[in-house]
Amino acid sequence: MPNTLPQQTILQSRTVERLVAGQATSDGAGVKLTRVLTQDLQQRLDPFLMLDAFGSDKADDYIAGFPDHPHRGFETITYMLAGRMLHRDSAGHEGLLESGGVQWMTAGKGVIHSEIPQQEKGVMEGFQLWLNLPGRDKMNPPWYRDFKADDLPKVITNQGVQVTVIAGHSNGTTGAVTRDATQALYLDIHLPSGTFFDQAMPPDHHAFVYVYRGEVSIAGRAVPTQRMAILANEPLSDGVVVQASTDARLLLIAGKPINEPIVQYGPFVMNTQDEIRQAMMDYREGRLGETAH
Repeated sequence: MPNTLPQQTILQSRTVERLVAGQATSDGAGVKLTRVLTQDLQQRLDPFLMLDAFGSDKADDYIAGFPDHPHRGFETITYMLAGRMLHRDSAGHEGLLESGGVQWMTAGKGVIHSEIPQQEKGVMEGFQLWLNLPGRDKMNPPWYRDFKADDLPKVITNQGVQVTVIAGHSNGTTGAVTRDATQALYLDIHLPSGTFFDQAMPPDHHAFVYVYRGEVSIAGRAVPTQRMAILANEPLSDGVVVQASTDARLLLIAGKPINEPIVQYGPFVMNTQDEIRQAMMDYREGRLGETAH
């Protein structure tokens, strides 16, 4: 059962630096999605590299899924709001991601995996977040874990706000995953109309909100549905206060910047061009996923 806890008290909320509308695109074998956090925002939102939102009740938008593809140098976090997705990878892992569940995968030095829908009709909706790794960890062995909806810690504040703590810490509750290097915070927050939610965070951490239902306001700035609000890094702020005038649902994501060069080539994210060339060579020569065997 969720914990019921009093709200944290934030003395000075962060403000909204700017609103961002995602870009419609497709990936994998033609899966239609919205790229919310695009490559041009990677430095601004370090340690986060990408956020994709996908959602459709039309099977043709998602049924082909994401066949075998490689990753190196970062982590992927897939959060399913609705639907079922089968994961298989070259490290021998297999898992069925279902509604409300999270798959957390550390690609590290390399993994090849596939993500294939396990349904032919109905709604498929969720998010995939890419979280960078510091250079010292980019060549660590791959790691993977599935969390069912019931495995994810949940909090209900005294405002009646429901919070799923996927990563980090919120209202005295530790998430399913913690990361020392990036101190990643990943919350799914459901606010009834007329409520507010406080979240403490260090002023130097990069943070953003993505509203996927309803509308909220932050420091007087409206954040409508399907918009990302990049939160300003203000030295005197001690967190963020989100207010809802209608029922609303959003992701709140924050983390400590790694402050290293980001060099991305498709599914590889390293610190130098030489490391990218090595990753491409390892993939072509069949070495990238060999940790499986």
